[in-house]
Amino acid sequence: MMIMKKMSYVVLCAGLMLGASGAQAQLRVEITGVGSNQIPVAIANFDQESVAPQPLSSIIKADLARSGAFKLIDADTAVAETANINFDQWKGRGADALAAGSVQQLADGRLDVRYKLFDTIKGVQLSSMNNAAAPQFNRLLAHKIADDIYEKLTGVKGAFSTRIAYVTQTGREYRLEVADADGEGIQVALRSNEPIISPAWSPDGTKVAYVSFEKKKPIVYVQNLVTRQRTIVSNEKGSNSAPSWSPDGTRLAVALSRDGHTQVYVVNADGSGLRRISNSSGIDTEPQFSADGQSIYFTSDRSGGPQIYRMPASGGEAKRVTFGGSYNISPRISSDGKTLAYISRRDGNFQLYVLDLASGQELRLSDTANDESPSFSPNGKYIMYATESGRRKSLAVVSVDGRVKQRLTTQAGNIKEPTWGPFMK
Repeated sequence: MMIMKKMSYVVLCAGLMLGASGAQAQLRVEITGVGSNQIPVAIANFDQESVAPQPLSSIIKADLARSGAFKLIDADTAVAETANINFDQWKGRGADALAAGSVQQLADGRLDVRYKLFDTIKGVQLSSMNNAAAPQFNRLLAHKIADDIYEKLTGVKGAFSTRIAYVTQTGREYRLEVADADGEGIQVALRSNEPIISPAWSPDGTKVAYVSFEKKKPIVYVQNLVTRQRTIVSNEKGSNSAPSWSPDGTRLAVALSRDGHTQVYVVNADGSGLRRISNSSGIDTEPQFSADGQSIYFTSDRSGGPQIYRMPASGGEAKRVTFGGSYNISPRISSDGKTLAYISRRDGNFQLYVLDLASGQELRLSDTANDESPSFSPNGKYIMYATESGRRKSLAVVSVDGRVKQRLTTQAGNIKEPTWGPFMK
C-alpha cells in the first residue's frame, strides 16, 4: 500500500529551536560493526539535488550506513521519483529496495523535495513523501526520508530526525549543546563557567532539565529550547540533582539531600508540589520513571553497595532489580519498558550493560573501561553513552545487540552527559 507523508510545521521548527545561538565545532562520527541481517538498498542520487545546500541522497546514505541495518548498493546515477523503474535491473544489482527522488527550487526560494521507495523484489511502491521547506531545513528533510526508509524496511520507527543534548567542556567553560542525532547542527543552549550535568529531555522535545552549579551549588533547572526561558525546579538545601521526566511531562523525579542523606522526590515541572517518595537509611539517587510512568527505577546503596531498584511512582516498597556484579548505577529504561541499561563496575572497569527485565539476561555492550550516562534512542534500538579513551571524553553509540558501534568525537574539548531526545510530533 502506498503511503503519502507530509512533514508538520512543528517538526520543521524543531531544527531551528536554537538557531540564534551559533553553531560549534562539528562532531566526527566513526562507525564500526554491522547488523546481523543487513537489508540491501540502493539510494539513487536525487534529480536536480545540486540546488540544495547539501545532496539529500548523501545525508540519507550516511544515516542508513550509521544504523548498521543496511547494505548500501551503489546507484551511481540520478533517478527521479517519476522515472519508470526497471525492477529487474535493480534486483540484478543486488538491491531489495530503491529510493529515488527529486529536488526543485520554488519561486519563493523553498525546496520542493519528492521521494519514493520501491520494493524491487515485488515490483511495487512502498512509500512516498512530498515536502516543501526553506533550504535551511535541507538536512531535516533528508533525515525524515531516512526515517521513512528505515521504518518501511525494518518495521521499526527511524530516529535519524531526532536530537541529542550533551555537555561540552573546553577549559573552564561548560556548554549545554543540542545537535541532530548525527552530530550536525550544533547549537548552544547554555554557557557557564561552572559545571552543567544531568541534562534530560522533556517528552515533547521542547525543554531540557539539567543541573547547574552557576550559583555555587547544584540546582535543577528546566529550560525551554524555543523561548530560552529557564525555570528553577528545585533549589532546596543541600544537593539538588538527577532530574528525570515523567512520560506525560508534568513531573520530574529528582534526588535531594534536603533532609540529610540523598533521597528520591517528585516535583511538578513548574517547581511546585515537592514530595518525598523514597525512605531508606541509605543513599537513593538517579531516579528514572518507567515507560508507563507507574514505577521509578533508582540507584541505592541500601544493600551495602550501589544497586538498581524499582518502586511505585507514588512511593512504597522497593524491589532490587540488578544482581550481577556488586556495583550497578545509572539506570535507564527503554521506551517499551522491556530493557534496562546501566553502568556496571566489574574487574575495575565501568562498562555499559543491558538487562532483559523479563528473562533476567544480561549483556555487556561496551569494551571501554570508563563509561557513564547511558541514554536510549527513542525507538529503543540504540544507546548513547559517554566514555573516556586516551584521557579524552567522547560520546559513543551502540546497538542494543552490541553489533553496531559509533564514536562521536570533537577537537574542541571533552563531551559527556548525553541524552537522546524524543520523537518530534
